Amino acid sequence: MSHMTYLEASVVGLIQGVTELFPVSSLGHNVLIPALAGGSWATDLNVAAGESPYLAFIVGLHVATALALLVYFWRDWVRIIGGFLSSLRDHRGRRLALDTADQKLAWMIILATIPVGLVGVEFEHAFRVLFGKPIRAAIFRVINGLILYAGEKFRTRASLRADEELAGEELADERELVGARTNSGGAVRASGQRAVRQMEVSLAARADERLAGAGYAEALIIGSSQVLALLAGISRDGVVMVTGMFRGLSRQDAARFSFLLSTPVIFAAGALKIPDLTGSLGNGIRGQVLVGSVLSGVGAYLSVRFLMRYFRTRTLTPFAIYCVVFGLASIIYLSLK
Repeated sequence: MSHMTYLEASVVGLIQGVTELFPVSSLGHNVLIPALAGGSWATDLNVAAGESPYLAFIVGLHVATALALLVYFWRDWVRIIGGFLSSLRDHRGRRLALDTADQKLAWMIILATIPVGLVGVEFEHAFRVLFGKPIRAAIFRVINGLILYAGEKFRTRASLRADEELAGEELADERELVGARTNSGGAVRASGQRAVRQMEVSLAARADERLAGAGYAEALIIGSSQVLALLAGISRDGVVMVTGMFRGLSRQDAARFSFLLSTPVIFAAGALKIPDLTGSLGNGIRGQVLVGSVLSGVGAYLSVRFLMRYFRTRTLTPFAIYCVVFGLASIIYLSLK
């Protein structure tokens, strides 16, 4: 069994947490960076090696990433889970109750998660062996960059119009938030802070109403794109956002839907690998797993906070450029190495 140092675990944990949510592929980074570093990193952190704890380690870190997402979106998940339960409780004969946005969104997330769940369970090992090689991960990173660029370059009119409508709504909301934040002094200041939180909760609920209005067919199409993320170098959040915008969602709503979809998928992927880490593959690296998980969770939480603000006004293009440049540079380096 290969060894894993605390330094390696710390670097991988932080990279996993940050890049899982940025549209640049966490698995691609965790395949490429050890190969580029060389030496013990390349042998200790080889995702394609047989009986290596590395894959179980990085997928196990997904639990920490999913927990960070749950912490950030906890109010939303309380509503969505409540919608799921009420849809079962208030069923009409054999029909589910799907009257509210939360009820619809809960089942949209379930429906959108089924394709990647089925493909992942059936073909995860084959994908890892076939596409977990550094040079292939570099090639798919370039492809990921091209997907992100095309997603911005060829935005549909419906998606652009959704951006414009959302910008108009948020301008009025921003004025209210600014007014609440500028309150000062004692109880008035506390009241202003409560108003800000209430406004943020309201914005999230309205976003989920827009997503629920997209419908189940759109959810299935958008969710199915997650299958591509089984290829090391292809970003789950990136392809989901591009597909969502192609289907008419605003960039901001596409990002939100991608993060909501990521939570059950990431958590399930990590939970499936926990038995490996508690078994023989985890011998000698459980301390490293703990350190990596803490850093992964912190990195994921800070990333989602940043990205939810970033995608309000900015595009996928910088990430596209990064993926193409990093991917091409990696291909050249690994070919000459």
